[in-house]
Amino acid sequence: MDIRHLEYFAEVAKQMSFTKAAATLHVSQPSLSKTVKLMETELGVPLFYRSKVLQLTDAGEAVLANAIQVLDAFHNLTAELDDITNVKKGKIRIGIPPITGAAFFSKIIRYYRDKYPEVDILLSEVGSKMIKQGVEDGSLDFGLVCNLPVESSQFHTLKVVDDPLMLLVHKDTATADKKTVHLSELRDESFILYREDFTLHDRIIEECRASGFHPNIVCHSSHRDFMIEMVEAKVGAALLPSHIAREAADKNIAVLPLSHPNLRLELGLVWKKNKYLAFSAREFISMSRDYVKETVPLS
Repeated sequence: MDIRHLEYFAEVAKQMSFTKAAATLHVSQPSLSKTVKLMETELGVPLFYRSKVLQLTDAGEAVLANAIQVLDAFHNLTAELDDITNVKKGKIRIGIPPITGAAFFSKIIRYYRDKYPEVDILLSEVGSKMIKQGVEDGSLDFGLVCNLPVESSQFHTLKVVDDPLMLLVHKDTATADKKTVHLSELRDESFILYREDFTLHDRIIEECRASGFHPNIVCHSSHRDFMIEMVEAKVGAALLPSHIAREAADKNIAVLPLSHPNLRLELGLVWKKNKYLAFSAREFISMSRDYVKETVPLS
């Protein structure tokens, strides 16, 4: 049994499908099935229940837990050796939320590219929930997430933005004449909301329920320009971070503060503890720290 066998087995366990795992690993399905079968023969136990739905056996669960530790250690070793032999090259894999990520990362990426032009920066634009999962499973080196995770035993964190949400409504609505708005006043409003893989989606729904109602969601989106356009078209109201919301004030849109301090965008950089980060990734985090120190926090 070698590292390749463990990687193949772990990917099948992750996908719970030989077909999907083979596509991800760029190998043939028969070859992948043969490799896992050889592992089972060598270990003397079945690793999967091969029924209509693929499932790990108890032995498979035990092998997977240890395989993940071995693979993490191996990847840490290869990354450290790569640092020693190739200090200023490599790649970093970063997850950013579509609505807010680019506003923070654009300047950092420009500075970083000027200093390390041979480092490839691979950006995955997905919601915070998927970013957190990617950092956990190692498919991302780090990422920006909304509402920093509390699992301090799993993540290192760097807070970069603390920005209150503001209400966007069309100027023709009665709500537009208010100076401030409480969520309870929006029980009859239609909402353009973030997609379900965004943590702000859950946060807004939780706060609406705490105010006595469930929001009437007429549209989900991950694109702020689209959300703003829907408000301008009188489809509904939207809640966006203040630094984004104020950009819409010159349209036919009223931007109003919320008398609700819990509704904020808390944007932070997260990376996994006990994982070796390559020099290229460590430098990006260091530059992000310096950038945060030099800029005035949003409020």
